[in-house]
Amino acid sequence: MQQSPGEASPRPGKYVVRDRIFGIGDDYWIEDEHGRHAFLVDGKALRLRETFELKDPERRVLITIRKKMLSLRDTMTIERDDQPLATIKRKRLSLLRNHYRVELVDGTELDVSGKILDREFAIEYEGELLAEISRRWLTVRDTYAVNVVRDDADPPLLIAIAVCVIRLAERERGED
Repeated sequence: MQQSPGEASPRPGKYVVRDRIFGIGDDYWIEDEHGRHAFLVDGKALRLRETFELKDPERRVLITIRKKMLSLRDTMTIERDDQPLATIKRKRLSLLRNHYRVELVDGTELDVSGKILDREFAIEYEGELLAEISRRWLTVRDTYAVNVVRDDADPPLLIAIAVCVIRLAERERGED
């Protein structure tokens, strides 16, 4: 989960994300808990089908999210530096409908579970909490917070995972 050397080093903490990220046509900022610009969602990329870029404040691309077009089950991929970083899909043999698996290219697996459509869920690695996603901390409508709790976590990756599982859950429920 550590970032590459030389990469910007966002701190753990809360990041405020707009809901319906795929439906927005303009650029907008994801802010940290102090209201500072942390990541830019590039609206130009949103015009492409099911793709967007997450950039740092200097507008360098940190993460690209894409929906896999030819897949039996809905799957989304996360890329860094034009290389695959993670694949996200609903966990097959789970009794919980809102349970997703994130497979990183290095073989690491993360679990995402909770009330995805209510924006109340967690991202864990081997039972340890990496990030908590919630609306309960916020008063602004149509936003949710991604609370990154570990110092060695990768905030852009965790934000991208949250966005992906929400999108996959909405598609599964038929909310295009």
